[in-house]
Amino acid sequence: MSQNSLAGLDFIVDRRQWHKTYFAESQVSSDLAPGQVLFKIDRFAFTANNISYAMAGDLLKYWNFFPVDEAVEQAEAGVWGRIPTMGFGDVVASTHDDVAVGTRCFGFFPMSRYLVIEPSSANSSSIVDGVPHRAALAPVYSQYSPVQGDALYSADHEDELMLMRGLFMTSFLAEDFLADSDLYGAQSVIISSASSKTSIALGFVVSRKGRAKAIGLTSARNLDFVKGLGFYDQVLSYDEISALPADQPAVYVDMAGNTKVTRDIHEHLGDSLKYSQRIGGTHWDAGGADSDLPGPAREFFFAPSQIQKRTADWGPQGFQERMGEAWKNFRDASSAWLRIERAYGRDAVERIYQSTLEGSASPAQGNVISLWDGDA
Repeated sequence: MSQNSLAGLDFIVDRRQWHKTYFAESQVSSDLAPGQVLFKIDRFAFTANNISYAMAGDLLKYWNFFPVDEAVEQAEAGVWGRIPTMGFGDVVASTHDDVAVGTRCFGFFPMSRYLVIEPSSANSSSIVDGVPHRAALAPVYSQYSPVQGDALYSADHEDELMLMRGLFMTSFLAEDFLADSDLYGAQSVIISSASSKTSIALGFVVSRKGRAKAIGLTSARNLDFVKGLGFYDQVLSYDEISALPADQPAVYVDMAGNTKVTRDIHEHLGDSLKYSQRIGGTHWDAGGADSDLPGPAREFFFAPSQIQKRTADWGPQGFQERMGEAWKNFRDASSAWLRIERAYGRDAVERIYQSTLEGSASPAQGNVISLWDGDA
């Protein structure tokens, strides 16, 4: 390996069979073309939300953010991809005049050791990757936030930020989207997969805003945990869907992607179901056709579209202030239940990925992982 060559490592997933994975080794050159920046990815969070990225990988183009090298495709039989994550990276090489070596950033990273970007703009608060393959993708995911200019950053809360900032933003925006339509006249917001961190955040926002009652649906196994959070106004198991009042207007936010649960909700509520919003897929293996569901057509929520709308409405600073205040309230309230666990190396990445995919991870656990061995 040459003096300017670094030991790269990527966690690769078969886009058709998510249980099938492998690690691709590579040599990453620190000799960059003009205008490029090389990140060393320090660590990243992995939650059920990342499985949702795989589930919507083709529909919402999540697979397109970090394409797999053609040499990898040719070497291994399969259709391969890299799942995006939220994490922190440090600039270890730069040929861009406005990005200094040593800059630490929060942003969208692959499950890898390194990432090369080509900033189209850069300042103290934002570095925007202008690499051509990202041009048609959601711009919010192309922004890297230097910690010095990030209003949401706290050195003492990096792990919480990685684990929940992205999913909290999704939940904050989902509630805002519903509120923008007066919740379609609903008195309650029913949220599936209530133990998932995105659902927990949504339950928190809905309940605290007080526009409607936040009702969480979860498995019998996680019922006590979800009730103990105190973030929902009511918590029911999936077997108790029939206990929902069928004569009160409601909206349904589907984080589970479970066709049976969705059908039970639609059929039980009938005309009282005013809107059906699809966000996640924590029950990705329980999906199926839902084209003949009674009630409103399901609509997929895409957070970047709401970001663009609210940035236009409130201005960039106004959006950051509103989101930042809500985030800090949620972060502080979550300190009582969130158990952060750090893990390092290939075995840890594989183990955490597979357990999250299978849904066997504890809902209280927050996994922060790295492809480095802990002392790198």
